[in-house]
Formats: sequence, C-alpha cells, structure tokens
Amino acid sequence: MPLLPQPATSTGAPDRAQRAEMQAEQRHVDRVHERLEVMRQHARAYEAEGHRRALFGNEGGLVERDAIVYQATVWLRRLDTQEEGLVFGRLDFDDGEARHIGRIGVRDEDYEPLVVDWRAPAAAAFYRATPTDRMDVVRRRTIRCVGAKVTRLDDDLLDPDGAERLALTVVGDGALMAALTRKRGSAMHDIVATIQKEQDQAVRAPADGATIITGGPGTGKTAVALHRAAFLLFNERKRFESGGVLIVGPSAVFVSYIEQVLPSLGEHTAALRSLGELVDGVKATRHDPADLAELKGSGRLLPVLGRAVRATPPNTPRQFRATYHGHVIRLDGRRLDDLRRAVLQRNPRPNAARANAETALVEAAWEQLPGELRERRRSERAIFDRDLRDRADFELFVEEWWPYRTAQEVLRSCADAQSLAYYGRKHLTPAQIDALARSWAAHLGLDATADGDSQDEDRPAGSASARRPDFSVEDVPLLDELAQLLGTPPQENEEEDVYGGLFADSGVTEVSSWADRTSEAARRERVRESYAHVIVDEAQDLSPMQWRVLGRLGRRATWTIVGDPVQSAWPDPQESERALQAALGDRARHVHELRTNYRNSAEIFAYASRYAKKAAPEARLPDAVRSTGFPPEHRHDLEAAVAEALAAVEGTVGVITGLAAAQATSAALSRQLDEAAGRLVVVNALDAKGLEYDAAVILDPDAIEQESPAGTRTLYVALTRATQRLYLCEPRKS
Repeated sequence: MPLLPQPATSTGAPDRAQRAEMQAEQRHVDRVHERLEVMRQHARAYEAEGHRRALFGNEGGLVERDAIVYQATVWLRRLDTQEEGLVFGRLDFDDGEARHIGRIGVRDEDYEPLVVDWRAPAAAAFYRATPTDRMDVVRRRTIRCVGAKVTRLDDDLLDPDGAERLALTVVGDGALMAALTRKRGSAMHDIVATIQKEQDQAVRAPADGATIITGGPGTGKTAVALHRAAFLLFNERKRFESGGVLIVGPSAVFVSYIEQVLPSLGEHTAALRSLGELVDGVKATRHDPADLAELKGSGRLLPVLGRAVRATPPNTPRQFRATYHGHVIRLDGRRLDDLRRAVLQRNPRPNAARANAETALVEAAWEQLPGELRERRRSERAIFDRDLRDRADFELFVEEWWPYRTAQEVLRSCADAQSLAYYGRKHLTPAQIDALARSWAAHLGLDATADGDSQDEDRPAGSASARRPDFSVEDVPLLDELAQLLGTPPQENEEEDVYGGLFADSGVTEVSSWADRTSEAARRERVRESYAHVIVDEAQDLSPMQWRVLGRLGRRATWTIVGDPVQSAWPDPQESERALQAALGDRARHVHELRTNYRNSAEIFAYASRYAKKAAPEARLPDAVRSTGFPPEHRHDLEAAVAEALAAVEGTVGVITGLAAAQATSAALSRQLDEAAGRLVVVNALDAKGLEYDAAVILDPDAIEQESPAGTRTLYVALTRATQRLYLCEPRKS
C-alpha cells in the first residue's frame, strides 16, 4: 500500500504554518529560477560563439558552427521546457540536510547543488524511502508550482520523532492522494513528483537486456515506461541518444495523449510512434474487423507474402529478343520464369538480386548462340557480354522484366483475388482470399475487378489503377514484412549524411543549413533501421506480425516491455507470447510487477474486476487504494448520461464505444462535443487503451463484449478508464 497522508502538525496555527513554509520554499524557487536565467545566458553566448566560427571562412569552421549551435540549441530547449514545476520536491534528512529535487539539476555560482535532477542517484530516496526503510529521510515534501510561484505543499512524514527533533512543520494532504484526486486533462501528466517505490524500481532497472513491467489498470505502467525513457537518456545519454530510443503505443490517440510527458521531463530525443506509424510514409489509424485483423496479424500470411514477392510482377515482358552477328536470340516466357526461379534461389530478395538477374539473362542469351560461334575464340564471351549490356534496349528490358518494387506494389497485386488465390492456395480458404482481396482493394483505392485475361500461372493477373492508399493498422506490419522480403535496391552515388548519426531524432529543427534539410515533419516521417532502446506499451495487444516488425527495429536494442495479460485483445495470447520471445531473443529478463491501482476508485474497479475474472479466472488483479462513494451507474439515454457526467466532474469525460459505433456516436453527440470542447471525447474501446478520464460513459457494454473473441477483455479495459465516475449506457430493449 502507498503511504497515506499524515495529519498536519506544527507549533502554530495551520494557516500560519502553511504560509511560512510556502514563503520559505518560494525563496528557494526564486533563487533557482534566477540561476536558470543565468544558464540561459550562458547557452545563448555559446550559441553566438558557434555562429562566429562560421566567419573563419573554411569548412572546418562551418562544421564547428553546426556542432556548437546544435548543442546550444538542445541546451536552451531543455531549459525553456522546465519553467513549469522546475522544483517539485524536497527531502529533509536526519542530519538536518535539505535536498531539493527537480526536473533538471541546477547549481549555484559556487557549483553547489540548488536542485538535484530527479534521475540522479542522490534523488532516489525521494521515491524509495518508506516508514519502514526511511533511507535517513525524516520528511518528504512535494512542491506544486504554477510557473515560478509556489501554490501548494504536501508532506509525507516518515519519522515523527525526527520531525520534532528538527522542528519540522508538516503540512498538506500527502503528495500521492493530492495527485490522485487532481482532475485530468486532454494530455497525460508526468508523475515525476509522486512516483512510488515499486514504480521507481522499474524506472531505475538495469539498462541491459529486457525489462518487463506488468500490472493491472491504473498501476502507472505507461508513466513508468516514459519516466524510464527519461532516466535512461539521462544516465547513458551518449549511448541512447545517438542510437535512438523508440516508444511504441497502441494508437495515434494514445501517442497524442502521452507526447508531452517526455518534454516535461527535459527529454526531446525519443521517437514516439503508434503501431500504425512503424513504416515510413504510412500513418494508419483504422482497424480491420476482428476476424480480418486476426488473419492479418497471425503468421499464416508469411508464406503467402513470400510467394507474392517471388512471383513474376504484373505486366512484365514475356519474351526477350536480341541479335548478335546476324543471329537472333529468343527467350520465351517459360525460360524467363525458369531464370527468375534460379536467381531467387541464390538471392531470395528480388530488389537486391537485379544484378544477378541481369547476369543470368546474359548467360541464357549466350547459350542461344550457335556452338561454333561460342567456341570460336575465348574472348568472344567477354565481347558478347559487353556488347549486350551496353545496349539501351537491353537495359530497358531488364528494368521492365525485373523492376525494383515497393511493398505497396506487391500488396496491390494481392488485391486481385485471382493473384491472391495463386499466392495463397495452400494456406488460405476461398473465403479468406476474398476477404483479404476486398480489404486491400478498398485500402488501396482500387477497382476490385481484374484488368486482364487469365495468364500463365507464374504471371498473376494485373491490378487496376490506384488512388491514395488508406491502410489499416493491421496492414502496416505486412508492408514492413514485404519490404524485408523484397530487399533494398543498391544505392548508387548516394551522398553520405555526415551528420546523420549525430543529429538523428534530435528534435532540433532550426539550427543551421543542415537543419533546413531535416525539418520536424521529415524527422517524424523517418523510421530508423534499428534503435538502441525500444519501449513497447500495451504489449499484450500486439499481434505476432507486429512483434516481427519491432524485433527488426530492436535487433540491437535493449527493451522495456509494458503490459497486462488480462487486458489482451489478441485472441491467441500464446502465439503472441512466442513472437515476443523471438523478438527478445536470448536477452536477460528483469521482471517488475506493479500491484497498486492508483487510477480507479474501489467502487469502479470492483465492478470492472468481474469481467477480468470472467476472462481470466486465475489472474492477479491490483488493489485500488481509494474510495469515492460513487458506484457505477446505469443509464439508457446517451445524451443525458453525457450531460450528467460533465456536471459531475471538473475534468475530462470519455465516451467509449464499440469499434463500429464510434463515428456514429460522434455525430450523435456533435452538439455536446462542441459545447464541451476539450473536456468531452468519443473513442472506440481499442483506442481507449492507456487513456484515462475523470468520468467515462460506456456505450452498449454488451456490444463491446460481443464484438470480438477478446471482447470481454476489451470491455474490462473500457471499464477501467474512469478515475471518479462511471456510467454504463445500455440501449432499451424493444
């Protein structure tokens, strides 16, 4: 159980004691902000010095300018984002030492610490000290500020005798409970001032191997993962900033919700992506229906995709013709197909194998010449090779016969039912082939009909003209898999970006000439080939195909995996678990379980737990730590339920629906959404993962439960999004 608030004790009236303590803390906060301004001046001076280096008039000066200005800009950005709540804690020790804790470290003119960075070892006691293991701490204080003004103090007293000996005043309601009752906004807040001991142990876990953090709803898993990212970047910045930290969330809604947490902790270099953004140029937000999503996410499509990649692309030439010294050389479609198969046996990635294909084509053409010509002299073979390769029509034929293909082009061929039937005849049922082809035709904006007559079995039917693709989240790992199977075309005369490793994912976009080429939009579009650390939130929902993508992105990475098996929406958890283990390989595992539900009231979680037990009878559920006296309430009128929820809480209200009902519900609540802008949102139950609201209205719980094989778990997740009030809106039965 977390430490509960202690009664206020002081030698005078509580109001007078509170004011005196706030004035004392305000004096310290003022001094810290004065030093912060001095640090800004130093950073600006460093930046100006960098620009002066460009006046040297040589290339070395330009390089020095870019490096110095980059470092100064990062420094300034970190300082500028820490105005709000810069100082948030204080520790008073047995020996009378007072140590202030904050978002970044600040020292005075004599280099003595005014604020200890929360990630530093010296700050660990702020999170780990308990009454049974005080770590020499007498009083732990949380300081709330608006800008640079102290607005509230909340103390936890760990040693009453020590407080009396040191004449310490204890004020407030206790840091944790004050934070738990704070209203929610549209974005996630950091919990840097209220991290509990079990959470801190996960945040500060060793950086090697894979750290696996489990826990039920409301245990702070997401916040712990984000604070862990900031902790790793602070303690091993060179390793993780240059190698890249990737944070993967379940949805674009979730990523938008959490994206301000790391900047508030002084970090801007981690890449945040939803599962629909793991492929460059693709931002998918829609989900396929449950049965189709399961098919696309399972490993059953791997052999189908492999066959699609190896098949002869649509509209390629079916005959090769050339002349040499009056001799006509012809290779028909069957011979060309034989060459393709032989080349792909040696190099299975078509885009990387074009040079092999060209060589095989030249050799096959040579064999078509009369024997006496081929045996005339030993140099004839080299002359023939050079003559054929130098011809423009030969180069054009190779480009058409063996084109460099993209993953989208291969998937477009799969949108043709005839082609897909050929690729998947041993692995898919006719109904599955039809469902997949229709899905991809719709997502690619294609006319679903084929555009040609039946062809040779190794040459699948072509596809119709395409419009702008609109992929589902479940399509994204398939695109990545196809890209891996296709391979990368050889890069010719590509200029090396000498700054790529230094500035990648820096978050700095306007420093000098190199920054103009690396805008924020372009940076967010780019996915690295691999990362130094990968953090996966809501990991229990990932499909095997999604784990394959992450396994490639994290093949050289350490990992943090965050999830709760009870909340899993994937219908075959064992298959997903095997894929996870394959992604992690033989890395060491460090497991942490969070056991306290800080989000839900006891009344809400008791109701939600029924569904958890229904889905997973043996599951260990967390303990809710507070009671509000408001049990879940049942309603039949949606608009009335929403109005009641908005009146009951000061913060946000989430209306959570089934996958198919979100759009219609948004339309039905358009007036209330406009009137309560910023407070009211409509979200489907899958996109609600990881989010929280002061009040939640669950629309048609039965429909959510019946929408997929994992519907009971999905409903359990929806029921645990509320912190204060929960309403279940059930349509009247006719």
